[in-house]
Amino acid sequence: MVEVGKIDKPEAEGFREKKKIYLVPLIFCGKDAPQDYVSHFESYWDSILSYLQNLEQKIGKVNRVYHEFVSISGGEALGEVEKMNQGSYRVVKDKCDQGAILEATENKSVMEESLDWQRCFMIGLMSDRAREIVSEFYLEATTKRYQDIAQKVEETLKEGETGLLLISENHQIQFPENLEVFNVFPPELDLIHRFIRDWRKEEKVEREEKPEKETKGGEG
Repeated sequence: MVEVGKIDKPEAEGFREKKKIYLVPLIFCGKDAPQDYVSHFESYWDSILSYLQNLEQKIGKVNRVYHEFVSISGGEALGEVEKMNQGSYRVVKDKCDQGAILEATENKSVMEESLDWQRCFMIGLMSDRAREIVSEFYLEATTKRYQDIAQKVEETLKEGETGLLLISENHQIQFPENLEVFNVFPPELDLIHRFIRDWRKEEKVEREEKPEKETKGGEG
């Protein structure tokens, strides 16, 4: 993988004829997110657009776009992205308006199976045996899911073309050796990580203090 901030012009020219992909962490923002987080979220996607513009000038214009959770292609897929994530939608629409093709990235049935097993974990399981079973099937489905995404990129991205993949940070995709991968990690990503860590600490403190306050209130 290549660090985006450390590419000089001669080196960049060497990538133009190769098959390559810009890898962008997919960051979400819920409807009830704090305003500070919303500001970080918007700044993050502004930076992504700027970083990609710089990369395209140096290395190559985006020809194909791949987006996690998208299992269809074309205009209908763009509508799905818009419903899913306004930040990534801005990026995808910008590239499609410039002629890029939005590809079907996921195998729908495999993706849904992986997400269903993940939901099983989230509800909480009491027995060790149940956790073992769910873990085994989740790992199997998730491995297949990421293999399918890698295969989709390999099959559709042609030699000399440039792809853009928007996907969660914790992905487990193993890219083929003939594909140059450029990680796009703007400083705003660290700000989002820091905000989430601080917010979780505050939430934990509030949860720990609440029983104590309720106990003291009962004593009164």
